[in-house]
Amino acid sequence: MATASGLGDYLRACRERLRPGEVGLPEGARRRVPGLRREEVALLAGISVEYYLRLEQGRDQHPSDQVLDSIARALRLEPDAEAYLRALARPLRPPARRRPGRPERVSPGVRTLIATWETTPAMVHGRTMLTLAANPMAVALNPLFAAGVNTLRAAFLEPEMRAFYRDWDAMTAKTVAYLRSVAAGVDDPRLLEVVGELSVHSERFRTLWARQDVRLTTSGVALLRHPQVGDLDLHYEKLALPGAPGQMLVTYHAEPGSVSHERLLLLAHLARRTADGAAGPPSVPPGGPSGAGAGVVGERAAEEAVGGTGDVVRGTR
Repeated sequence: MATASGLGDYLRACRERLRPGEVGLPEGARRRVPGLRREEVALLAGISVEYYLRLEQGRDQHPSDQVLDSIARALRLEPDAEAYLRALARPLRPPARRRPGRPERVSPGVRTLIATWETTPAMVHGRTMLTLAANPMAVALNPLFAAGVNTLRAAFLEPEMRAFYRDWDAMTAKTVAYLRSVAAGVDDPRLLEVVGELSVHSERFRTLWARQDVRLTTSGVALLRHPQVGDLDLHYEKLALPGAPGQMLVTYHAEPGSVSHERLLLLAHLARRTADGAAGPPSVPPGGPSGAGAGVVGERAAEEAVGGTGDVVRGTR
């Protein structure tokens, strides 16, 4: 997601959300700009105002490591935010163009592995947060976790997701900050397409994206509300898959002995009944992938969603 103005835009956003009092400067009664002034950042970083202005305006795209260190300290950037700053200043060389008709694939070993987790919801996300594979427990937890659904898009555009997450505001903020952290220096037209679509159709996404928050959150607690088993407090983990750049294994589990653990076991029982043909978790919305697929709902659905051209899937349709 690196652009000619990306570094300047990020510096400006960080400067505007940092209060003078946080860096030991007087607040003042006549400040006409939010946050710090450019000259204040330059002073704190020990660089000239003219040079800092060139950075914000995109007229200097190659600051030294020493300058980046000084600016990161001046703006009080946390490690993830500092890493993002460096990625914008040192964008990776664009990857070789993928051949048409080659969607992302999940290895057979990973698909077999998550299929054996009968009480652990698990799925594999691709570069654009498209679900490439999901086990039956993931689909039982939420039909929008099925393979072929872009969970980033669904989080902002599907009403079911807002009802599913009890902490929807916090979840969406963390999701966008996570997206920022993994998108730095990456030039992927499919990711640009998703960001563009969400910027047009979701005011919430547009606001969060403009904030330029960066945080690589790979674990935490999801506060969920399932229509059959009730409220669930589930721990999630996001694990990068070796040998599959951009793919993340996402798992959910509950504290042993907790109410959420008992309810997750109940959901597993309902999912098994569904697999046996009895009534179970709610079905996927019309037009979406089947929630009662056998084993891992995997490669075929994901490939159809990506299509032969690598286009981003549009939600559940």
